[in-house]
Amino acid sequence: MAELFTEQAKQYSEARPSYPPELFQFIASKTPARDLVWDVGTGSGQAAVSLAGIYKNVIGTDTSQSQLEFAAKLPNIRYQYTSPVMTIADLQASVAAQSSVDLVTIAQAMHWFDLPKFYQQVEWVLKKPHGVIAAWCYTVPEVNESVDLVFERFYADSKPYWDSARDLVDDKYRSIEFPFKPVDGEDDTGPFRFKTERIMDLEAYFTYIRSWSSYQTAKKEGVELLRNDVIEDFERAWNGDGKSKKVVTYPIYLRIGKVGNACQT
Repeated sequence: MAELFTEQAKQYSEARPSYPPELFQFIASKTPARDLVWDVGTGSGQAAVSLAGIYKNVIGTDTSQSQLEFAAKLPNIRYQYTSPVMTIADLQASVAAQSSVDLVTIAQAMHWFDLPKFYQQVEWVLKKPHGVIAAWCYTVPEVNESVDLVFERFYADSKPYWDSARDLVDDKYRSIEFPFKPVDGEDDTGPFRFKTERIMDLEAYFTYIRSWSSYQTAKKEGVELLRNDVIEDFERAWNGDGKSKKVVTYPIYLRIGKVGNACQT
């Protein structure tokens, strides 16, 4: 699905939310060692940068070279382009050795993956039995009652242009396949709720919408989702309180588990 995000890579890097420290602190508290992280679908590195402040080394991989070009560079992050179809041999050559990774993270991307094949790679690369996989998504933004009401109608209009994988995000990753054991101190694998906030004006809010894969799909089909009448509805709702900048909240839902003594393949 990388082609859906290639053309708007710059918008994606500018408009997408970062993730809160509480999320990474929670994940780190569940990993006994903090030597190596594989951040899969790293995009422009939003998660990788935060992980680099906690773990010794981070490998951020993506199937979109244009996304990686906008990723923030740090000494302990190695970004790597990978093929959408990666073998175990490719994994060893490009990412890491068998049973060498403490944590695999996937931020707002796992719903695009071929999960059975990906989980084989996760089980191969994670340390046994305490290696951890953490995957999270964020759902639709929340501003205030009037803006959210306009957004709800707009989001419904956009649904035909979303890939069916988006349903897993709308379901807060509750129904996504996740065959891992609960991490220490937890009774299940989630989803656990967090949130991230951004101060945005309306143009930044529109930039976020234009970074959607569904927006790009609609555009290719000759459909402008942000029509003039839609923009006017958003403008009325946004400017109703006289404040041009607003706190935009993105709910985050985390699935987290450990690999246990999985059979290595």
